[in-house]
Amino acid sequence: MSFEKEIKEHFTKGHEKFLRSVSVDCIIFGFHEAELKVLLLQAKYAGLWALPGGFILKDEHMDDAAKRILQERTGVNDIYMQQFHVFSQPDRSTKKVNKQFLKNVGVDLEESWMFDRFITVGYTALVDFTKVQPVPDSFSAACNWFNINSIPEMILDHANILEKALANLQMQLNYHPVGYNLLPEKFTMPELQKLYETILDKTLDRRNFQRKIVSTGILKRLDETKKGVAHKAPYYYKFDLRKYQKALKSGMGFEL
Repeated sequence: MSFEKEIKEHFTKGHEKFLRSVSVDCIIFGFHEAELKVLLLQAKYAGLWALPGGFILKDEHMDDAAKRILQERTGVNDIYMQQFHVFSQPDRSTKKVNKQFLKNVGVDLEESWMFDRFITVGYTALVDFTKVQPVPDSFSAACNWFNINSIPEMILDHANILEKALANLQMQLNYHPVGYNLLPEKFTMPELQKLYETILDKTLDRRNFQRKIVSTGILKRLDETKKGVAHKAPYYYKFDLRKYQKALKSGMGFEL
């Protein structure tokens, strides 16, 4: 089926299998080479970028729709995710925008369920960057990682959704397993500190950070050091998952 026919079928018959007027958008965070990254899709014929998202099947739980979208875009199962906000501004998705997209594709429609007002439910997802194989959906030309500080122009209100997702991640840093899900199984103290600094967008004192994070008891130091570094080789650590989860339930209780 050609892209034009696929688009026309979605715009004319999609409501037969999907719920109307509600969508899901996923903000997929990864951490790689000391940078916080987010996975974005480039829309065909539009050139702009978008958050991975989609619609909810009529017999599907909203969380299951988010899990399906995450698996399809990353190739990874059992991704840590959290619903964080509902975006319901009346003008966030307009008929004019969708008709312009159809015009670019070469499709002319006067009516479509896609012209309805949509609310979208935002989910943040935390992934191990090294395990992800980005896959674009059928409406997208590309699926790429971007540094959180170098985000391209985005469609609709997706820049605002991303901004709120980042603010939520900052607030949840001591209450959700952010480090466990973004870092590899073993990591160095400088890598953990850089993760916190990148998310919080501020520089932290090395000694103070190490003292406070070690005092929580959530880390296990391994008898292994990182090779090939210029200065003294740092030890590798891993999370003590049982203690980490216990600490998160009450909040880790330290300010950085």
